Amino acid sequence: DNVHPVLNLYDPFGLFGKMSQEKKDKRLVMEVNNGRLAMIGIFGFMAADAVPGAVPALNNIAQPYDGDIMAPFAANFHIFS
Repeated sequence: DNVHPVLNLYDPFGLFGKMSQEKKDKRLVMEVNNGRLAMIGIFGFMAADAVPGAVPALNNIAQPYDGDIMAPFAANFHIFS
């Protein structure tokens, strides 16, 4: 039944073993929400880079980038060519 072992990525070393399950669940939700907020932030910078003036709050912060930000996801992308 268990083809692939499921790793406990929230607490891989068992450091929170003495914590109550309710507190673990609350912290896990906090961690997921933090990741979502980070993704929104990254997309904000990508939008500010792709369309100048798209994110007014980042006008003086985001620096223009002349390359292709999606290049690592291309089919023929290689780090070492």
